[in-house]
Amino acid sequence: MALGLPQGTLSAANQAYFDKCLEKLGFVPNVLVAYAHDDAKLSAFAAFYNDLMLAPSGLSKLEREMIAVAVSSVNRCYYCLTAHGAAVRQLSQDPVLGELMAMNHRAADLPPRHRAMLDFAVKLTEAPHLIGEGDRQGLREVGFSERDIWDVSAVAAFFNMSNRMASAVDMRPNAEYHAQAR
Repeated sequence: MALGLPQGTLSAANQAYFDKCLEKLGFVPNVLVAYAHDDAKLSAFAAFYNDLMLAPSGLSKLEREMIAVAVSSVNRCYYCLTAHGAAVRQLSQDPVLGELMAMNHRAADLPPRHRAMLDFAVKLTEAPHLIGEGDRQGLREVGFSERDIWDVSAVAAFFNMSNRMASAVDMRPNAEYHAQAR
């Protein structure tokens, strides 16, 4: 990271979170390390991320990761393209899909549900002021519920914020992501 912010003192809960990352992943994601200069900010970021990406939803974990990558592709966020591209490869068990999501989701042979979801997320990223009822109706027509539309929107919005923070501070992905699920 380009900013020289020293790690602050982690709460017991955040230290346990870091320990769980080390146990499950073998490393602590650099995005968490970046936020560790302020325990309260790390807690808020991790809680929101975990709720959006891991909590029960009408969206699968793969669908949420696909949104993260499609949004990050528009924003050219190196960190998120690398980290979440690895997650798409892993969850889909398709290394090509992760690369297609990073380069151009429209080049992928996707079912109508995924195409509509990603087109909506990209439009929300590129031209949020143009989102209208027709866009939401298009999601309903391919099977998304009202709550699902909220979740698609929330994941896209979160990654727009995250992409901007990662770019602002030159956050770099952990090297381990590059080799995952290849």
